[in-house]
Amino acid sequence: MMHTDTVEFCGSQARVLKSWSQREQAHHERAARFTNDHIARRKAGVKHPVFDFLFEYYPIRAAHVSRWYPGVGVVLADAGTSIQAGWKFYRTQDGLTGVDVDRVRSQRLTTLTYIRDLLSKTVSNPAHFDCFGLHEWAMVYKASSVRHDLPLRLSSAETDAVVEQHSIRCTHFDAFRFFTPAAHSLNLHVLDRESQPDFEQQGCLHAGMDLYKWAAKLGPLVPGELWLDAFEVAWDARILDMEASPYDCRGFGLSVVAIETSAGKQEYVRRQREIAARAMVVRQGLLAVLDSVL
Repeated sequence: MMHTDTVEFCGSQARVLKSWSQREQAHHERAARFTNDHIARRKAGVKHPVFDFLFEYYPIRAAHVSRWYPGVGVVLADAGTSIQAGWKFYRTQDGLTGVDVDRVRSQRLTTLTYIRDLLSKTVSNPAHFDCFGLHEWAMVYKASSVRHDLPLRLSSAETDAVVEQHSIRCTHFDAFRFFTPAAHSLNLHVLDRESQPDFEQQGCLHAGMDLYKWAAKLGPLVPGELWLDAFEVAWDARILDMEASPYDCRGFGLSVVAIETSAGKQEYVRRQREIAARAMVVRQGLLAVLDSVL
């Protein structure tokens, strides 16, 4: 059991964790369920076209996933000689070790403000559940090559036909920017980086996946449990993203969500809503962290 008291640390009130090693160990064990296979593949020089994305596109190393932070407003007792004491943005004061919020705020104010604005807009913008994961299809539309080292489920002509038979309603710029030139004009809106906060919305699978990126950028401010919640949302979002894509991922243990069919659309929306609900809990947690700092 963790015993806590409240003290002043670096000019603000913080809770003291007097027994925290078990919490740290639990974090390491939870993270290992997702990182061990990736680490083993890297050592063996083996690529995984689905899950490597989470460690390369963002990019966040497996060691970062495993790192446990107590988070803002919490300090560790008897941690002056621990690994945490040497981490960036951490300091030890009167035998207590925790994140120096003033230092983070002074050095990363622009980033913190941008993330809070983006996440707040994502919450307030209308949610949409009518995209059916067609962004991945738009990325291979009329293309001479594909982005991932995977076979297509349908022929190139059939894949193009799926795009042409649907309305493309992508709201996420970092997906839209990978559309083929022929697919750009097919999207309901032409997206750009500057307008990203105006279009980001909580139903978007990639907006939920990106919470992992924003949590990583907030770093030591985010408690480890929330950090892994964000990672698990990204993990499950990535699975649905690829199962609903034009790629055949069955050779890597995934199934198929055939969004070109009515049943596939229904399954996609059901799972999309489930992930969006989990992502909203994480998003609200990150906003609470940001509000406590800003």
